[in-house]
Amino acid sequence: MLSSRSMAERAKNPVSHLPTSIQVRDVDFYYGDKQTLFDVSLDIPKNKATAFIGPSGCGKSTLLRCFNRMNDRVDGAMVKRGAITVEGQDIHSQALDVVQLRRQVGMVFQKSNPFPRSIYENITYGLQLHGERRKDYLEHVVEESLRGAALWDEVKDRLDQSAYGLSGGQQQRLCIARAIAVKPQVLLMDEPCSALDPIATSRVEDLFHQLKEKYTLVIVTHNMQQAMRTADFTALFYLGKLVEYDETMHLFENPREKLTDDYVRGRFG
Repeated sequence: MLSSRSMAERAKNPVSHLPTSIQVRDVDFYYGDKQTLFDVSLDIPKNKATAFIGPSGCGKSTLLRCFNRMNDRVDGAMVKRGAITVEGQDIHSQALDVVQLRRQVGMVFQKSNPFPRSIYENITYGLQLHGERRKDYLEHVVEESLRGAALWDEVKDRLDQSAYGLSGGQQQRLCIARAIAVKPQVLLMDEPCSALDPIATSRVEDLFHQLKEKYTLVIVTHNMQQAMRTADFTALFYLGKLVEYDETMHLFENPREKLTDDYVRGRFG
C-alpha cells in the first residue's frame, strides 16, 4: 500500500515510479511574440502510450513537435524557457545532432504521407539516406518493419508497386513502418486516425498496443474514446497549460480538476 507521501508524489507526477523517455521541465514556447505553452512540466514513461487531449489550439501538437524539434522549421518558433530531455539528452544542446534526434524520435502525421515511390522504397528511404546499401539487410528491415506495422501479409507480394495504390489505412500503417525502420526509441503520433474510417482506425489502434512493447508512444488526439482505448496515461491541455496528467482511467473516471471533469463530460471542447 502506498504511503501518503508516495500518493502525493503520484498525484503530482503519476509516472514517478516508472523509467522515463522524455522529461519536460518548465517549458514556455512561443511562435514569434505569441506564447502558446505556459510552464509545462511532465514526464513521459518508457514503453507506454501517453495521450495528449484537449480542445483545438490548446498546445498539444506544439508540445509534441518540440520532442523532435519539428518546430524549428517555423520562423520565430522557439522554447524560450525550460528544458526537454529525450532519453537523457538535452535536445537543445549545441552539441545535439538534430538529424540523429529525428531518427531517434519518429513521427507519424495526421494525414498519411507516403512518398511517391514503391512500398519497398518507402521503407528503405531513411536507411539509404544514412548510407545503408546492403541489399540483404534492407530486405530484412522491410519485412521486419512491415510486420511491426501489421502490414506484411497484405503487401508482401507487391513491394515493388506504388505506395499510392494502398488504402488510406494501409498508407498510414506504411508510414508507421517507415518510421520504425530506422529503429527509433520514441514514436510521435499527431492525430494518426483522424482521416481514417472506423475499420482502419481500429486496425491502427490495435497496432498501438503492439508498438509500445518496443517503443514509447505519444499520441495527440481529439478523440477521448481513442485515448481511453489506447493510452496508459493521459494529459489534458487547455489554453497552453497542462491541466491534469494521470493514468488514463483515473483521469476520465475520477479527475482531480473541475476543468478536466467538465471536458471529459463534454461540457466544453
